[in-house]
Amino acid sequence: MTDPAGEATRPGPTPRGLDLDRLAGHLARHRPDLAGGPLRAELIAGGRSNLTYLVTLGDREVVLRRPPLGHVLATAHDMAREHRVISALAPTGVPVPAVLLLCLDPAVLGAPFYLMERAPGVVYRSRTQTDRLDVGQRRELAMTMMDVLATLHSLPPVEVGLADFGRPDGFLARQVRRWAGQLDRSRSRPLPGVDALRDRLAATVPEGANAGRIVHGDYRLDNLLATVDPVAVRAVLDWEMATLGDPLADLGLLLTYWDVLGDSDLAAGNPVTDALGPRAGFPTGDELIERYAGRADVDVGPLRWHVALGCFKLAVICEGIHYRHGLGQTVGEGFDRIGELVPPLVAHGLAAVAD
Repeated sequence: MTDPAGEATRPGPTPRGLDLDRLAGHLARHRPDLAGGPLRAELIAGGRSNLTYLVTLGDREVVLRRPPLGHVLATAHDMAREHRVISALAPTGVPVPAVLLLCLDPAVLGAPFYLMERAPGVVYRSRTQTDRLDVGQRRELAMTMMDVLATLHSLPPVEVGLADFGRPDGFLARQVRRWAGQLDRSRSRPLPGVDALRDRLAATVPEGANAGRIVHGDYRLDNLLATVDPVAVRAVLDWEMATLGDPLADLGLLLTYWDVLGDSDLAAGNPVTDALGPRAGFPTGDELIERYAGRADVDVGPLRWHVALGCFKLAVICEGIHYRHGLGQTVGEGFDRIGELVPPLVAHGLAAVAD
């Protein structure tokens, strides 16, 4: 970076995907209040796609988000969309980090990015962390997670400036087509059953009576910053898939993580999830849905189809990461095993939409 005297001061190694000198120059021009002092950065582990860095600006810590290094779905990593939805939700009951800066110029870091304040709390993504919690804390944390989701789905988009944030009509059919297209761009090996799952989903799309709500797109425990003394969700993270659509899509994917991967031996130590769910001493998926249904005006009847969609979506995401890992385009540890999750996800999805 450049200090006030014009000297380069960049202690420590620079993580891939982040040029600290260019970042410092951009801050000096557009947010001089954030510039000055030593600049350091480290990759925050756990993200499957967009890259998240903890950046130290002198004595202040902020978080930077940018797209991954290669092979991505064009709209899945839109920094402007993430920045917009977080900004819109800031004055609501949905906890989000405070945004500081949006940069759409790829000349700065090679891709658009944004900065946000570092929110307090812990991301609970492994049994190593959650095994330290008592049964009451795990239950309260899970139920608080569902309360926040119900709050999100209860927000009228027009009242928070997000009326044009997506196209609710035909949302579910587009989801199937979108992830089918992404699968075709990530194929590098035979995947038995995945085409049958795609076709079954396309042929049985429900009416979508709940359409038009704000959908997170990847809502799960390890996309939250939480505290347990007291138990609270301090911030919802990773809004890259957010749009307007059917809130059951969030529930279906959450149950895929919770009851499908959460009950799989393959999940242990995997960067997608580390068996967070009933096996880890949390409430069952049915209990989560009961809690949610008591707080959100959403018909949860057609949920099995949405679980199948969640399995298909997550299988495609995992296959995409497997594909990028083979090309050397992933950053972080544990991605060598992520392809093992695809077959059981496909099998569970097929079972969910079986006649």
